[in-house]
Amino acid sequence: MINKFLKSKKRSSILPRRLFIAGLFLSLLLLQACSNIGGESTDAKPGAQTSATKADTADAKGNVKPVLNFGFIGTNDLNLPGGPEGWGLHKGIIQEELKKHGITEVKWTGFPNGPDLTESLISGRLDFGSMGDTPSIIAYASGAKIRLITQGSTNSIGYLIGKKDGPKTLSELKGKTIAIQKGSFMHRYVVGLLQDAGITDYKLVHMLIPDAKAALARGDVDAMTNNTTQGALEQIEAGFIRLDDATKHPHLRGSGTTVAADEYLASFPDFPKVWNDARKKALADLKQHEEEYYEFIAQLQGQSVEIVKQTNPISAIKEEPFTEDGLKLLEGTKDFLVEEKLAKRNFEINDWVLK
Repeated sequence: MINKFLKSKKRSSILPRRLFIAGLFLSLLLLQACSNIGGESTDAKPGAQTSATKADTADAKGNVKPVLNFGFIGTNDLNLPGGPEGWGLHKGIIQEELKKHGITEVKWTGFPNGPDLTESLISGRLDFGSMGDTPSIIAYASGAKIRLITQGSTNSIGYLIGKKDGPKTLSELKGKTIAIQKGSFMHRYVVGLLQDAGITDYKLVHMLIPDAKAALARGDVDAMTNNTTQGALEQIEAGFIRLDDATKHPHLRGSGTTVAADEYLASFPDFPKVWNDARKKALADLKQHEEEYYEFIAQLQGQSVEIVKQTNPISAIKEEPFTEDGLKLLEGTKDFLVEEKLAKRNFEINDWVLK
């Protein structure tokens, strides 16, 4: 009897111990499972992340907005800019690159001129935009909180077109009326041109190019400024007078600038590099599809492919965000605008450039 009692007691003491060990083992399993929730798989390679995780990381680190608002100069049926920017957006190359950094949508808007675009930048409707150097310099000199992140081209050519049976030479513009797009690189070109020619007696009136074309055709103005993307060569072929163009005056060429709002840069400090890398990838792609690219630009501008190849060659597109020659041209434009009191204050170009 005593032996039976002892055996029974021994079995009863073993049972709680086994239950305790089983409970402890189960608790460890639960803790391990909980620690893996939301984490990487144990099979994941070091540093490997899905695109969604990358986007979340970018948002957490830089407060990157999922929607990027971009402005450019130009109105066309495709509502796209030219250059690698337009090609990249057209092909989706830029969108794919930006998605890697948390930007899931790019909204772009065309503007008739630089001042309208900079106004949208200042008001916060845009995060960044591309335009000629003159309006961006004027805006920055006026206190706009923007930084220069790319100088994509340095060969913007202004034309001075006279009316049919009107002035044939620059000297004949004395006392005449010239239509300009105020604040554009063409504005800077014509003022510098007439200054170099010693002509001071003339009148400038602000008109958008479509309105200026109509006014010139009616004879309401004696001359107008234009560029190749807006049909300057077609005007000449139609019998309007080619008084001058900036190919003869390298220091009066314009350049293309891309500027970003300080507020946006504060939330996404790496944006200049991200954008320029995406732009460079788009440029590499268009170089592999040259004929298709020229057809794309011809459609944007409503011109023939032959004219586009002459006036907007791929070779003129800058691959790097900034070059020494480009910054020198920018410095000359800035000095001119300050001297003519078109820019409100002087500043150091290097203080504006964000590399």
